Amino acid sequence: MTTAAERFTVTPIGRIVATRAEPTDDRWGETAASIVLAPQFGPDALLGLDAFSHVEVLFLFDRVDPARVETGARHPRGNAAWPRVGIFAQRGKRRPNRIGSTIARIVEVRGTTLVVAELDAIDGTPVLDLKPVMREFLPRGELRQPAWVAQLMAAYWRAADD
Repeated sequence: MTTAAERFTVTPIGRIVATRAEPTDDRWGETAASIVLAPQFGPDALLGLDAFSHVEVLFLFDRVDPARVETGARHPRGNAAWPRVGIFAQRGKRRPNRIGSTIARIVEVRGTTLVVAELDAIDGTPVLDLKPVMREFLPRGELRQPAWVAQLMAAYWRAADD
């Protein structure tokens, strides 16, 4: 049971501006987007970020109906050929707190706007936080994942015109 003391209020630090308005599953490669900081932030908030190649963007899947949030197991993308796995063993958008996370490539820092590539979030999405990607925070050792993930992701990062 969640108590009032265990609940948090999070205020977006900015919004995503992108040409992509629909949360489709694939073809996010080379997608360009900008993260425009909220008015309470000045250019100093992004100072030094341009020295990094990538940024981790934490955002809210704000268009997911809370009534459709998943808490148990399901077939990823509803594909019965893939095993049922728990919501925390996949990256679907109908997660309990509707928080998304993607590592995007930094293209440019322009005042209070961060221009990125390969961000799989749509226009108007609230941004919760930005973190520079540092080698020392990346996984230590070999990565392991089930075979169905490679099938699911085969077209995810392809360019729209591939």
